[in-house]
Amino acid sequence: MTITILDGGMGQELLARSGRNPTGLWSVQFLLDEPELVRDVHRLYFEAGADIATTNTYSVLPDRLEHHDIGDQLEALMTCACTLASEARDANGGGQIAGSLGPIGFSYQPDKAPPAERAAEIYADLARQQAGYVDMHLLETMSSVDQARGGLMGVAVTDKPAWLSVSVDDDDGTKLRSGEPVTDVLPLLAEFEPAAILVNCSAPEAVAKALPLLAEAGIPTGGYANGFVSIAEEFNTIGATVDVLKVRKDLSPEVYADFAEGWVDSGASIVGGCCEVGPAHIHELARRFKGVS
Repeated sequence: MTITILDGGMGQELLARSGRNPTGLWSVQFLLDEPELVRDVHRLYFEAGADIATTNTYSVLPDRLEHHDIGDQLEALMTCACTLASEARDANGGGQIAGSLGPIGFSYQPDKAPPAERAAEIYADLARQQAGYVDMHLLETMSSVDQARGGLMGVAVTDKPAWLSVSVDDDDGTKLRSGEPVTDVLPLLAEFEPAAILVNCSAPEAVAKALPLLAEAGIPTGGYANGFVSIAEEFNTIGATVDVLKVRKDLSPEVYADFAEGWVDSGASIVGGCCEVGPAHIHELARRFKGVS
C-alpha cells in the first residue's frame, strides 16, 4: 500500500520560527506580516518528505476576518496563501496542494457553526476562490455531522475532489467532538462521495480509535493528530489564542511515527500532522513509510 504523507501544522510552526506571540488571527497574521515565512514552512515540509502542502487558509473565513475588521481582505488573503503554497510546490519540483477549509464558528465548537445550508454557501465561495490553485479541498476539523454536511455541500460546486477530516473527542475517539458517534458521518460519505475521510486535530490515541470505524466507508482513510495535552475550556471563541493550550512533551518524531504506524496497520493510507507536529515529525514519517533518508 502506498502511503501519502501530508505536511504538518502551520500555525504553531510559524509561531515557533518567528518568535512572535500568538494573535486572534492565528496563522492569518503571517499572511499579513510575513508571507515569505509561510512559503518557507511549506518548503520545509516538502524537504522533509511531504507529498502535499496544505494552504494556510484554515482561518481565512468570513467570520474570523470580520471579527478583526479585515473581512474585505478575504479574497486577497486566499489568493496569497494559495500562491505561496504553489510557489513552494513549484520550487520543490512536484507535489500536490490541499486547500484548507476550517470550521466556521470556531474550532471544536460545532454548536457555534451555522446550519449546513448556510455554511454550504460560504464554503462554496471559498472553494471557488481556491479551485484554480489546489488539487483537492480539505475540510478540516469538522466536529459534527451537520458541520461536515455543510462543508461537503459547499465544495461540491467545483470539480476538485473533497477530503473530509473530522475531529474527535480526545478521551473517546469513537465520538465526534459534538458527542455524536463518529460512524454517523458514514451516510454523508455515501451521499457526497468524498475522495478520502481523515481524522485531525485530536489526540493520536483518539485518532487510533476513530480510524477503524471509518474504514468501512471503502475510501482512503488517514490521520493527522495534534500535540496538545487537551483543548482548554477557555479556548472556545473567535479571538482566543493558542497560548491557552498546553503542549505535550511526549510526542517526539519517533513516538508520533509509532502512532502513525498503528493507523496504517488499521488501514490508513494518508498520514501527516496537525498543531505542534513539525517538519522533524514529517521527516520521520517519510523515512518510515517512503524510505526517505
